[in-house]
Amino acid sequence: MTERLPWDHERLAVRRGRRSGVTTMVAIHSTALGPAAGGCRMRQYPSLDEAERDVLRLSAAMSAKCAVAGLAIGGAKSVIVLEPGQRLTPAERRAVLLDHAELIESLDGAYLAGPDVGTGPEDMLVLREGTRHVFCLPESAGGIGSSSGPTADGVLAALRAAVTAVFGSADLARRRVVVAGFGAVGRTLALGLAEAGADVIVSDVDPRAREDARWLGYGWAEPGEALAHPADVVVPAAVGGVLAADTPLAAPLVVGPANNQLVSDDVADALAARGVTWVPDYVASAGGVVYTVAREVEGLDHSAAAARVAGIGDVVSRLLSDSAEHGTTPLAEAAALTRRRISGVRPTAG
Repeated sequence: MTERLPWDHERLAVRRGRRSGVTTMVAIHSTALGPAAGGCRMRQYPSLDEAERDVLRLSAAMSAKCAVAGLAIGGAKSVIVLEPGQRLTPAERRAVLLDHAELIESLDGAYLAGPDVGTGPEDMLVLREGTRHVFCLPESAGGIGSSSGPTADGVLAALRAAVTAVFGSADLARRRVVVAGFGAVGRTLALGLAEAGADVIVSDVDPRAREDARWLGYGWAEPGEALAHPADVVVPAAVGGVLAADTPLAAPLVVGPANNQLVSDDVADALAARGVTWVPDYVASAGGVVYTVAREVEGLDHSAAAARVAGIGDVVSRLLSDSAEHGTTPLAEAAALTRRRISGVRPTAG
C-alpha cells in the first residue's frame, strides 16, 4: 500500500489487491468532526491518475456535505478502479470487494464505507466479511439497504425550498422540471415530482430509459439537450462536471444530486451573473448520509431519520437567504458554513 498527502486531505491510501490485482483507493479528507464516511465507487477509469483525482474531489465534497448537514462525521470516499472495458465475473467481483475490505480494515475505523455508483447493499455484505466499518447492508442482514430513497427525499426538500425562494411558492404543480439522469435516484425524484403535480421531463444516456419514460407518462429530452430544455428547474442526477460558465441553460434554478456538477467553483459566480440559482450539490444530495447516520449510528427509527432528511430544506432556505442578504452565491455561503463547522466555530443563532 502506498500513501501520499495530496491537496488538504489527511490521507490517501492506494493498494493493489492481492486476490484480484485491481487497484483500490481510499481518500480521507477530514476527520475533524468524527470518523470519515463516504461511498465506495466501482467504475472504469481511463487511468489511475483520473481515479485519484475523482476520489479526492469526491471525498472533499463529502466533508462539506457532512459539515453543512450538521453531522458529527467527516468526509471520505473510496474507488475500485476498473480498466476501460473491464467486466468482472461474480467471482472476480467478490475478490475485488474482499481486497477492498482489507484496505478499509487497515485504516482502523477512520473510514466508514457505504454504497455509491457501481455498488449496492449486497456488495456491502461482502465488504462486511473483511471489515465491520460498513453501512447500508441489505435489510435482511440488519442494515437499511439502499440510501437512494432518502437521497431523493433530501433533493425534493432542497428543491421545494429553492422553488420557494426563486418563485415565491413551494407549489410544484405545473412547474416544468427536467431530471437529467434516470437512475435509481433520478427515477425516485421523477416519481415524487410527478406526484406533486410537476410536468416532468427526463433524460438519460441509456436509450432504454426513453421507453420507460413514455410508459410512466414523462416527457423526454435528448441527453445532449437536457440542460438547455425549456424548464423552471433542471435537476442534474447523473454524472458530474456538466456545468460550465457557458453551458446553455433555460431554467432559472438548478438543484440536483449529481456530485461535482461544476467544472470549477468559479462557475457558481458565472451562473449567478446569468440569473441562475444553483444549489450546491453536496447540500442537496445529503439525504442519504443524513438518513444513514441517523439510523445506523444514532439508532433513530425511520420517522425520526426522515425528519432529519426533511431538514435539508431548512438548510437550503438559510443558504439562499444569506446569499441574497450578503450578495454572494449559495456556494460561497455553504463553503463558509463548512469552514466554520469543521474548525469548531458554530454560527450564531438568528
